[in-house]
Amino acid sequence: MSAAPVGTREIGRHAVRAELARVAFDRFCLTGFNQVTFADLAEAAGVSRSTFLRYFGTKEDVVLFVFDPVGDVITDALAAERPDQDEGDWSRLRDALESAVGFLVRDVQELVTILGLVERTPALCARLREKQAEWRPEIVARLQETTSSTDGSPVVAHVRVAAALEILWIVLGQWSASDGQEDLGQLLDAAFAAFSTPAGR
Repeated sequence: MSAAPVGTREIGRHAVRAELARVAFDRFCLTGFNQVTFADLAEAAGVSRSTFLRYFGTKEDVVLFVFDPVGDVITDALAAERPDQDEGDWSRLRDALESAVGFLVRDVQELVTILGLVERTPALCARLREKQAEWRPEIVARLQETTSSTDGSPVVAHVRVAAALEILWIVLGQWSASDGQEDLGQLLDAAFAAFSTPAGR
């Protein structure tokens, strides 16, 4: 299914949101997330408070703006290529997550800083969890549409997607703790391999 065309108005809105988010993030890093108000953000961006609020309803969404497309990146990666008979859902989810981290890691230090702020701020952690839950139904649906697995149980698909999204945040957290030095592909491999390791010997 091809994506719907994006109008110039939507492109312009995205560009404004990206610039407001950039200015706001600098202010959060300088002053602290809880100490900054929307009035402070509007002043830093050179716009009115009401204008800022037209683009972002909460401070949490300003910081987490960079994560907004992640759900679509994962679903698009799952739809991009039909699996062969030897490729299971778990392997496909691992590859889709690699597309997601590739999308996110365009500026290593910026992402490390964002993840550090999220880790230190309970409200940001909670909102990121909400976003993850919002992405899950569409990812599950796409996984089921394109699977070659004989196990088409919705419960199984939901569990696999939930586990994959949890892996994404664990891997990003480990990578961030290393200041972006660890290899994300290797971290993904290690995380997914944990589910295939025998429980006992």
